[in-house]
Amino acid sequence: MRMIALLALGALAACAGTTDEGPHHGAVGECSADAAQGLVGRAGTAELAAEALRLTGLRTVRWIRPGQAVTMDYRADRLDISLDDAGKVARISCG
Repeated sequence: MRMIALLALGALAACAGTTDEGPHHGAVGECSADAAQGLVGRAGTAELAAEALRLTGLRTVRWIRPGQAVTMDYRADRLDISLDDAGKVARISCG
C-alpha cells in the first residue's frame, strides 16, 4: 500500500509540469538540485515534488525509499527525491 501511494505521488508530480520561468539554475533540462535543497526535511508529498520541479526547472521526479533498488541510468531532466523511513525528504539530487 505504501509503495502504491509513493508511485501515485510520483505520477502526480510528473504531471505537474514546469515552465522556463522560475528560479531554477542551469539550462532548462540540465539538472541542478541546488535550488531545491531547502525542501530537505519536509514530508514527501506531491506538493513538495511540484515545488521541487518548479524550483529546479526539471520535468520528472523519481522517489527513492531506503533500500529501494533504482536504475543507474542518468537523466538530466530527472530529480531524485530520497525519503527516509518516516517519509521525509533525506536528499535531493540529480538523477
